[in-house]
Amino acid sequence: METAAPARVVVIGGGFCGAFCAAELAAAARGPLAITIVEPRHVLGAGLAYSATDPAHRVNVPAARMTLHPDNPTDFDDWIRRQGVLDADPDALWADGRAYPQRAVFGRYVAALLAARVAARPEISLAHVREAAVSAAPQGGGWTVRFAGGGALAADTLILAVSHPPPAAPAVIAALGPGPDIIADPWAPGALDGVAPDDEVAIIGTGLTMADMVAALTRRGHRGRITAFSRRGQLSRGHAFVADPPGFFATISPPRTARGLCRQVRALIAQAAAQGLPWQAVIDDARVHGGALWGALDEREQRRLLRHVRPFWDAHRYRLAPQVEAVLNERQAAGTLTVLAASLRRAAREPGAVALTLQPRGGRPPVTVRAARVIVTTGPAHAGVVAGHAVLASLASGGHLRADAVGLGIAVDPQGRVLRADGTPNATLYVVGPLARARYGELMGMPQVATQPSEVGQLIAATLERGLVPG
Repeated sequence: METAAPARVVVIGGGFCGAFCAAELAAAARGPLAITIVEPRHVLGAGLAYSATDPAHRVNVPAARMTLHPDNPTDFDDWIRRQGVLDADPDALWADGRAYPQRAVFGRYVAALLAARVAARPEISLAHVREAAVSAAPQGGGWTVRFAGGGALAADTLILAVSHPPPAAPAVIAALGPGPDIIADPWAPGALDGVAPDDEVAIIGTGLTMADMVAALTRRGHRGRITAFSRRGQLSRGHAFVADPPGFFATISPPRTARGLCRQVRALIAQAAAQGLPWQAVIDDARVHGGALWGALDEREQRRLLRHVRPFWDAHRYRLAPQVEAVLNERQAAGTLTVLAASLRRAAREPGAVALTLQPRGGRPPVTVRAARVIVTTGPAHAGVVAGHAVLASLASGGHLRADAVGLGIAVDPQGRVLRADGTPNATLYVVGPLARARYGELMGMPQVATQPSEVGQLIAATLERGLVPG
């Protein structure tokens, strides 16, 4: 009897979301399957988020909460203990007993999971293509992916798991042109190598990446003055231990306006305080119910929430590992780290420095910071992700894909299928990860970010089993 040819699934992007989606697909598939992951990095599962090699860069969620398995919530924490990670890195274990390993460890965990899933299924193959894809186009009911080196790859189903776009430097910084004094990509290998111990440093942005840069510089022996600034000056907050907090949002109807949602959150924080619970309990519960809360808002209210509330949400939702928080506290107490709520007005190169003119909030007089190095940590430039990524741009030019309406990434339907320019879903083209967050509301942090790739992997497996692909 003739053996059926394996279905061909190509995943563009081999970071956490792409690798985990492939792992879930491999576990759920009911027939022969050829999975190819297109990822220029040497390893799968790490991507931008978990490729960091600096020991100061740690996961910012306790390992016991970074589960990929709802039925085994401590799987990652158990894995690092079995692997001897805490023996090799005792600083990963905090005083409260929770572990915050170095970020690259989670990438190794995802890679091990993917390898085990494929090894358990001899009818499933996995290939890793270490090239950069430059375009994708429909062909013969499926897709053709082309590479910078001239090769091509055929797929019945295509999954887009591209990483965050790089940060966008403010216009006045970009106008200066490149130079060793401007660190436009703080995650580039060796980005901090040129920073001398006594250099004065300015950091544009005050979120988690800023905190990581301060921790990395401090580990390298940097002792010069650091000035970090953003328009609102919001620093990421720290963790508080909450054991099984009550479900605050489970019994209420989601508010229909951004203002109503903010009022609801404030009221619940007051309610939690009366019960002896920290504000983190409410924010964590809002994260769990993020899809319902976000989905209750129409497009106008979603835009309003992003415009007015997002910086505050990000600062409270995406928290600091306690090891990094301790570094920030120490440097602020020593006077070598200053955090300002200010806008950048002008930038000019001077001998040995970049002079930044900042306008503080509240109408206070402008201040000038002269820094030997300026580090850009403004966060991903989601608004330009389609035009800035070759594959996405090629799909958009053919009408196979469009940006979402609120400027967070790519428009998808509730199943993660990409919406064409005319608004219809494509049954063989999917997005997994944060670029689908306009649909789901919360796809940036663990464990929520694991749910959507898992669902997409299982959906594709079920679709293949029904014989609907190619289609």
